[in-house]
Amino acid sequence: MTSGEFKLRDLGFSVYGPSLLYSVGTGAILPVIALSARGLGATVATATLAITLIGIGSLLTNVPASVLTARFGERAAMIGAAAWATCGMGLALAAPVLALPALAVPPLGVFAAGILMIGMAGAVFNLARQSYLAEAVPVRFRARAMSTLGGVSRIGTFIGPFVSAAAMVWLGLPGAYWTGMAAMAAAAVVSLRIPDLAGGGRPAAGNGAVRPTIRSIAVSRARILATLGLGVLLISAVRATRQAVIPLWSEQLGLDAPTASVIYGLSGAVDMLVFYPAGKLMDRKGRVAVAVPAMVVMGAALALLPLTAQAWTLLAVAMLLGFGNGIGSGIVMTLGADFSPRQGRPQFLGLWRLLSDAGVMGGPVVLAAMTGAVSLASGIWTVAALSFAGAAIFGYFIPRTPRSG
Repeated sequence: MTSGEFKLRDLGFSVYGPSLLYSVGTGAILPVIALSARGLGATVATATLAITLIGIGSLLTNVPASVLTARFGERAAMIGAAAWATCGMGLALAAPVLALPALAVPPLGVFAAGILMIGMAGAVFNLARQSYLAEAVPVRFRARAMSTLGGVSRIGTFIGPFVSAAAMVWLGLPGAYWTGMAAMAAAAVVSLRIPDLAGGGRPAAGNGAVRPTIRSIAVSRARILATLGLGVLLISAVRATRQAVIPLWSEQLGLDAPTASVIYGLSGAVDMLVFYPAGKLMDRKGRVAVAVPAMVVMGAALALLPLTAQAWTLLAVAMLLGFGNGIGSGIVMTLGADFSPRQGRPQFLGLWRLLSDAGVMGGPVVLAAMTGAVSLASGIWTVAALSFAGAAIFGYFIPRTPRSG
């Protein structure tokens, strides 16, 4: 399909549908992971750590995910990942029954294994769908496609908790996992409808050609990974801490939980509303036109956050933070697609996502370290500084002209 014939809606439900369903499944269980761990005997600290298992599973699986995607193809990888996530949720749900006391495997250990499996599946699914879009969409539509993918994922994660809440009215806490399993299984089924890439996607290596490896791609793209990759790490760190600072500062101001939830929800609503215009701007004006403003706006909002003293000022800053994050929707995936070679694209994207996940894991650590050493305000201002540093990196290293593929 040529760029002149291409329309984003041609991807339709067959491509974006699995992503929506997968995100609904993830969103369904996120609010109850800690509660489930507590119900299996975990301490408060251990229950908090249980949530990080999704991120750990993703971080550990990014590089293997690239190998799997390169070998079996994007569609098969997405189907397999959704099925693996379904199994992970089933394992977490059945933890009390599947515990193995004779092998010193308590219910909490089985539960942790299930959550880790969900994180592993996420690495494969997310890499495969990004690689697929990078191949299927013409370059001049790429940012819109990636931003829409990011927006669809946000919408699914937003919807998931409400669907699981309805299920939990009838089924209790297990209802969240049944909801997640149903959504993941549906994602696997819908992924069967993903159209094959023309010509098999990326060109096949010739008879005498050396197939790309993680090592060879890391060496050939070392400069990109060390420069723009650092920017990706920073934007991921800022985004990860963004989710924590609003509730934490709300508590600092003495706001009640419903008020804090409303503020957080309105910030997320602004985030979801601007993803498509941001992608269109990236396609027309270049990646810098969105990447730099997104980081500057988030940095400014974070710098202002500790200066708020009432609910309405916190709401205004939270919505600004949501706007900054929203206009950057898809930027990490778009840049990854821009700089990935056609031969070795999954391998490059595996390394790219490894940097992104490192930021997701590292950002809250920086916030926690500065908060413990000095104060919450100091921690938030440190993250703001990281955001401004990311803006400088993107502004300097992103080319002003779009790449050809």
